Amino acid sequence: VQLQASGGGLVQAGDSLRLSCAASVRAFSPTLSSYSLGWFRQAPGKEREYVASIRWSTGARDSPMGRFTISIDNARKIVYLQMNNLKPEDTAVYYCAATRRTLSTSTSDYDYWGQGTQVTVSS
Repeated sequence: VQLQASGGGLVQAGDSLRLSCAASVRAFSPTLSSYSLGWFRQAPGKEREYVASIRWSTGARDSPMGRFTISIDNARKIVYLQMNNLKPEDTAVYYCAATRRTLSTSTSDYDYWGQGTQVTVSS
């Protein structure tokens, strides 16, 4: 699985931002329907933190952070992370990742990672 995250930037507290993760698979590999896509974030000096995940085949999702919503565009093969009412503590590099497991919150369960996109929230 190849993942390309985008959409990060510098915003002010209270703003919204939508991140995108474009996914693709190589020929003769399991299709995306076999995977869950997750979003994680990592702030400087901190461990990578789970944000949300979604099962590609069913659309079942987990978004424990109430201000963040994960969604999927099957036709375009893109997973979105809508982030509302951003706060300075949301500043981090955001990564998308893929796992064969269902809606895992553990970084160790994810086998494929995108390159990350920086989100900076100013106060």
